[in-house]
Amino acid sequence: MSRRHRLLLSTALLAAALGAAPATAQAAPPPAAATAAAGTQPYASYWYPNTLLGWDPATDPDARFNRASVPLQPRTADPALRANANARAGEGRIASLVSFGPTSNNPSQGSTDPNYYAFQYWSYLDKLVFWGGSAGEGLILAPNPTVIDAAHRNGVKVYGTVFFPPAAYGGQLQWVRDFVQKSGSRYPVADKLVQAAQYYGFDGWFINQETGGGDTALAGEVRSLMQYTKAQSGTEFMWYDAMTESGAVSWQNALTGANDSFLQDGARRTADSMFLNFDWSASGLDSSRTLARGLGRGEYELYSGIDTEANGYNTGVDWATLFPAGRPHTTSLGLYRPEWTWKSATGRADYLAKDARYWIGANNDPSNTTTGSAWKGLATYVAESTPVTTKPFVTNFSAGEGDFWNAAGTRVATGGWNNLSLQDVPPTYHWLVDTTGSRLTPGVDFTDAYEGGSSLRLTGALDAVNTVRLYQTRLPVAADTRLSVVLKTPAAGATGLKAVISFTDAPTAFTTLDLGPTGGAGWERKTLDLSAYAGRTIAQIGLQASGTNPSYDLKIGQLAVYDGTVDAPAAPSGLTVLGASDVVAGTSQSLRLSWTPSPGGTVHHYELYRRNADGTRSFLGATPSDAYYVNRLDRAGTESSTTVEVQAVSTEYGRSAAATATVGWGGTPPADSNLALGRPATGSGQCNGNEGPAKAVNGTVNGGNSDKWCTLTSSKWLEVDLGSARSLSRFVVKHAQAGGESAQYNTRDFTVQVRNTTTDAWTTVATVTGNTAATTTHPVATTARYVRLVVTRPTQTTDPAARIYEFEAWGS
Repeated sequence: MSRRHRLLLSTALLAAALGAAPATAQAAPPPAAATAAAGTQPYASYWYPNTLLGWDPATDPDARFNRASVPLQPRTADPALRANANARAGEGRIASLVSFGPTSNNPSQGSTDPNYYAFQYWSYLDKLVFWGGSAGEGLILAPNPTVIDAAHRNGVKVYGTVFFPPAAYGGQLQWVRDFVQKSGSRYPVADKLVQAAQYYGFDGWFINQETGGGDTALAGEVRSLMQYTKAQSGTEFMWYDAMTESGAVSWQNALTGANDSFLQDGARRTADSMFLNFDWSASGLDSSRTLARGLGRGEYELYSGIDTEANGYNTGVDWATLFPAGRPHTTSLGLYRPEWTWKSATGRADYLAKDARYWIGANNDPSNTTTGSAWKGLATYVAESTPVTTKPFVTNFSAGEGDFWNAAGTRVATGGWNNLSLQDVPPTYHWLVDTTGSRLTPGVDFTDAYEGGSSLRLTGALDAVNTVRLYQTRLPVAADTRLSVVLKTPAAGATGLKAVISFTDAPTAFTTLDLGPTGGAGWERKTLDLSAYAGRTIAQIGLQASGTNPSYDLKIGQLAVYDGTVDAPAAPSGLTVLGASDVVAGTSQSLRLSWTPSPGGTVHHYELYRRNADGTRSFLGATPSDAYYVNRLDRAGTESSTTVEVQAVSTEYGRSAAATATVGWGGTPPADSNLALGRPATGSGQCNGNEGPAKAVNGTVNGGNSDKWCTLTSSKWLEVDLGSARSLSRFVVKHAQAGGESAQYNTRDFTVQVRNTTTDAWTTVATVTGNTAATTTHPVATTARYVRLVVTRPTQTTDPAARIYEFEAWGS
């Protein structure tokens, strides 16, 4: 297969693999009334041209859940603060075409799966294309709000995708004609593209027209549609180098006289940028730059594509042509499928290592990308940008995914999750550490957090001063400006830690601010008065460790710059249950909730809880939006109703009073059910990316060898949060043989433990040694919210992998 077809392979083949509808299908969504009455999972919107014409956000029950909440943030870059001496600011940029999931299966607001492409290197990115579309699902894919929110928070524009595949992959020329149909002087499909972008809050569309058979007239209509759109809105377009002005599909691998009018048509601007096909050459890029300038456009509006879907950073790239040493960049860079780093990973740690290798190089240091590999890391060429230009600035180092949720240092939920709407602005620099001695290792820590599911951790041998540059900023200091750091040490005592800041009048000269000792082993807040620097502007924020400690270990849960005191927002109101659906009849429901936002515009996100009979609360989820899908609310015993709450968290992380609503329960709950089914689960690790803890509570054992939780960690445990304290009668564990594997892999020795809160000690309720059975049952008489399986000898042999196909907790 020619490389010219790379942009269509993943979506077309995925549709075939999923058994998608035939290419002629244009299935309408379910009736709005039926869907709205239910509490079903909302998904990102996708259409064919004619079904888009029938879309109306007022009648689409999913539309409210697909609206982004974060506007595009301005950002800046100081060339003096670039990490890599070779990198350029203001020259070549980077666009990224990323598939976050199948076209028809992109959850609107995240999910309970912690295995997600939680991208961290926004400071190098200019545009993100939410890649998708297929003949069997839909040709037009709008980005989901989690990606829009995360990108916009970092000043990165987001585009949806319009994809017309070749006939060999189900493409139909009629779909292109449907796309450019006219009503008088109007292009109705274009009007809907604008409406979708404006309603959902994203910036434009990537147009990938690879269906052959067109003519000059059809090509002219495609250009006219884009020109019509740009004349009436700020909606942007990125054009893929495929269709030419003759109507034929012929990849030019350059800007040429055959495709230039799709970028600039005389005095009319057609597209805002062009993605050049992968087989570009030095002469082709040189002529592209010359032609772009001749059209009154810039060469950095051209994104020369590289295809990393198959080989990631092992892809061969002519870097010297694209980003020549000692000369201006030739064009910008277009990345196709950089999520290879995630898809090829065996787990989170492997993904993070691969993503770092892809973006900042083999040394995990953007200032030092020296390597024998041809792929030195993108930080070698493109300088960092920052959106940290306004106060308050608060980061909890949330990665947008995790294995639990903490609120103000208290664990309020266990179980995996992903939601990029809740990702904080990542550090500008991953990782810049200046020292004359041993280099401490900074990293995102997923074992603890102050807010959310992760924190920043500094570890290593401390034998000299280590200055960790974290954020490039442009934050003005007022008379009441404060800098706050929430940190945790293994024990009370000296931390050796200082906050460091520099100012725009001397951006590389740091001022140190001592954070002092800690009084214990819990989270502590250190607040520093910056009034002495009023009138100046902060250019960098970092941390500095000094002293001697062979095993330095410190966590930073929050870093904030704000004025005055931490303000609590006004409370939201009008919490309403829009719809509910049974997960397990009589015992659990999924919900669609909405509320009236807090007035004042100071909300970072809303947190949702259920109120328990004992007055405690169980976390249900969080979102910056005014609507949220709760994937599961469990009935406690035989209660006839459950109170749910929504609470606003401000941009300074003050918390409001809560608004409440009541969820009713019908019928009589079953006397006994598997309370662990579908509940949030976490584990000590996983053997592969598709063998996570959720597989042990998914209710099946017949999905093949990957339908299990597997781990090779030295300490092997699996924990499930039942949502509230439940009366338990028995545990059932289904081992390797229950899933079709050899009996020699059945778990030999293990214990089952329970507790009611995250601060309680675990109580062992079952101990098993010498087991050989495929399925084991363990009667108990206890009450607990958290249940835990601890494997001490995983197999009948010396094989070190624990294999658990199901862990069931039965009760009421």
